[in-house]
Amino acid sequence: MNLTIENILLVGSLLLIISIIAGKTTYKFGVPVLLLFLGIGMLAGSDGIGGINFDNPKIAQFIGIVSLNFILFSGGLDTNWSSVKPILKEGMILSTLGVLLTALSLGTFVYFVTDFTIYESMLLGSIVSSTDVAAVFSILRSKSLALKSNLRPTLELESGSNDPMAYVLTIVFLTLVINQDQNFSSVIFLFLKQMVFGGILGFGFGKVSKIIINRINLDFQGLYPVLVIALMFITFSATDFIGGNGFLAIYICAVYLGNQDLIQKKTILKMYDGLAWLMQIVLFLTLGLLVFPSQIIPHFGIGILISLFLIIVARPVSVFLSLLFFKMKLRRRLYISWVGLRGAVPIVFATYPLLAGIDKANMIFNIVFFISVTSILIQGTTLSIVAKWLRVALPEEAKKISETDKLILELPKSSLQEFEIPPDFFAVNKRIVDLDFPTSAFIIMIKRNGKFIRPGGSTKIEVNDTLMIIADDQNDFNKVTDSLQFK
Repeated sequence: MNLTIENILLVGSLLLIISIIAGKTTYKFGVPVLLLFLGIGMLAGSDGIGGINFDNPKIAQFIGIVSLNFILFSGGLDTNWSSVKPILKEGMILSTLGVLLTALSLGTFVYFVTDFTIYESMLLGSIVSSTDVAAVFSILRSKSLALKSNLRPTLELESGSNDPMAYVLTIVFLTLVINQDQNFSSVIFLFLKQMVFGGILGFGFGKVSKIIINRINLDFQGLYPVLVIALMFITFSATDFIGGNGFLAIYICAVYLGNQDLIQKKTILKMYDGLAWLMQIVLFLTLGLLVFPSQIIPHFGIGILISLFLIIVARPVSVFLSLLFFKMKLRRRLYISWVGLRGAVPIVFATYPLLAGIDKANMIFNIVFFISVTSILIQGTTLSIVAKWLRVALPEEAKKISETDKLILELPKSSLQEFEIPPDFFAVNKRIVDLDFPTSAFIIMIKRNGKFIRPGGSTKIEVNDTLMIIADDQNDFNKVTDSLQFK
């Protein structure tokens, strides 16, 4: 079947429905749903029962980049800075030095076991050097896996921030494969430019985005998520246009926004949670359609050899060397080593050699696809088992709910108090979003002139208002008093 404008929506929607229903069923058996989405795409493809003829790496790459924008941005919005701050150094070392060490060690191994040149080998190593943000976030969160000693924020920070490093390494070694006489100093400059511009512009766009979101007065709350989508794409494309790393920029921008008071923040978070899942399904289905299983089978032997080396040697070595100077228990290091999930991101990166037309492009793509599948299948299905075996999992009753989850789920608080606003309070004529209001308390209603108002982030507090506030304990209410009374 050839995809046309007339049938693409029908085929796409049917694949989405099949993926969602099948995902609900197979999750009970411990099969990662992302692997299922990939499998459905393969079954629907040219070599499968669906017979859909899709062989366009350029379109697949475009869909991949758009999907990664949403997935990375959603992950950034969900990143709690107070949880990340204690492990920021470990996370950033893993996402930079760890990725570099993985690429170099695996590339060296590939060079000795294949007929690849050294640059082609390093290119393959670079493509699969980062842990996959979609796989890590979806599997950890779908399994509600609670881990000890800040392990979960470490893993999520690493997976959310290490794709830029892998992308830069991929571009660098692809450049060296195409132009082997390339000056190495120019390659280093490219690397530094991508990372520095990406970091600075990500933070800058985050601050500008906050101002725009909170200052603009939209008549419909449904427009705020649309505004954030536009700001997300502007951040990515503008950063990429001037030579920075767009993936790094949107992740940093999202982390900043996720930890700020924003108008309609609840609406934005809910929308991105759904869109992230949609983009994961679309991404894996598309990559499944792009793959020809008959072309993967001849590379089964070398694929399993490289994949096992990555899981058993390259990933653990890079983790242990990266965390060498940090105080950390052995079992925690071992678990971080095991959560080296590869997924859709390496497959998206593997489309770059295809579009560049290098000799080994098809072989690299098929090996990368095989590595991603085996990683999700072997590591993704055993995260809970290994966590219990290494004694890094928290007992069921000790699991905590993040402030972001509380905001999305609208969980009730334990007590309610009323606060009257006298003329000398700082909050007078201030919008709720401009107050340093504690995240652990919510204003559920405002009584004004005998009428009740349902508040939003843009609602202004007026003299003699009575605020009805829910929170967990008296300490939260003390923080509320300070935010209302003092600047």
